[in-house]
Amino acid sequence: MYSKRPIIGLALTLLALVSFAAPSIAQPADADTRSAGADARPAERPRAAAETFHGWAFDTCLAPPLATMSAWRASKYRAVGVYYAGRGRHCKNQPQLNADWMRSVKQMGWRVLPTYVGSQPPCVTAKHKKTVRIGRNPWWQGTREGRDAVLQAKKLAIQPGSPLYLDMEAYRLTKRSCRMTTLWFVRAWNREVRRHGYIPGFYSSANSGIRHMEMARRAGFGDLPSVIWFARWRTKPNLNTEPMLHRAAWQPERRIHQFMGNVRETHGGRALVIDQNLMHAPVARIR
Repeated sequence: MYSKRPIIGLALTLLALVSFAAPSIAQPADADTRSAGADARPAERPRAAAETFHGWAFDTCLAPPLATMSAWRASKYRAVGVYYAGRGRHCKNQPQLNADWMRSVKQMGWRVLPTYVGSQPPCVTAKHKKTVRIGRNPWWQGTREGRDAVLQAKKLAIQPGSPLYLDMEAYRLTKRSCRMTTLWFVRAWNREVRRHGYIPGFYSSANSGIRHMEMARRAGFGDLPSVIWFARWRTKPNLNTEPMLHRAAWQPERRIHQFMGNVRETHGGRALVIDQNLMHAPVARIR
């Protein structure tokens, strides 16, 4: 997400598109539950109580000071992505971020996209993410990190019924073992987040993680994300024309398009380096 570029034009073989045989990794007996087959219906729908927002959003590595958030009310943005937890966060030290910050930005009229950067695929391409790769038991690890995602969200006054967005950096889909390890981790994370009453979202580059989730949806896997946040940079913002997604999948109100990254903007005299997004998707419920 922040300070990385989505892979464009990743070449995938036909085998990579259709091969979803069960991997030789440990998972519970019911982990291979399937949903609707290859049609365009989403695997799961967000709960009716979800609060959604349609408009412009930005995300940046560090949660900005409240004075900056106040100044940025002069911009077109009305939602902010916050890297609130996860062992893979680039900006681990978040001096501004606490429950009071969350409540304050809510009072200003901001919506919040809580983003969890956990363990990354074994074949992740970013060098600085290779030290936090998924281990040998992805289902157990995904469950554990899903539980942590919920715990850390609660500490920040983020209520059940909120989305928690799992950030997966770009990875090599042609590697089957990596593909399956990542899928099992993501599904376990989603299942645990849902078990606690939160909505699992998924962020990745359009040509790797997003393509992977669409492949899994077409193959009929369950425990998939309820909301998709796709990064395709240097394109016009559009929620409905992403080529890696069936037009009817993850609809309605369940898509975010990150269309540009590492852009410097100034509003109200305050400058930030941000990624730009168009969204129609759930946002945090802050107590």
